[in-house]
Amino acid sequence: MRKEIIRFVIVGVAATAIHYAIYYLLLPHLDKNIAYTTGYLISFLCNFFMSSYFTFKVSPSWRRLLRFAGSHVANYVLQMVLLNLFCWMGIPEKWAPLPVYAIAVPVNFLLVRLALMAKRKGE
Repeated sequence: MRKEIIRFVIVGVAATAIHYAIYYLLLPHLDKNIAYTTGYLISFLCNFFMSSYFTFKVSPSWRRLLRFAGSHVANYVLQMVLLNLFCWMGIPEKWAPLPVYAIAVPVNFLLVRLALMAKRKGE
């Protein structure tokens, strides 16, 4: 589990950096929610493959992708609520994702681990 956490941190930093970079680049051109969602979707795909192959060392499958996506629905909703809450509290849009990540990343680890490591019949 300890090595898994270290690998998760590496993948999480990479996926978060991808997400934030896309958000930051799109923010001047799009609404914050659209920019954030676009970054989330792209980093989601990167995160799925990095989490499968590197973090949890499992083969990607459609079943795992669906469970991974399911775990990310809850995480996405949490992040969107937090993003809008922090912006409402006065944190500038370009910095608001940072406290969102601080809260959502540990929650995401547990959700993703459950999604990718769950044993199903036939796998």
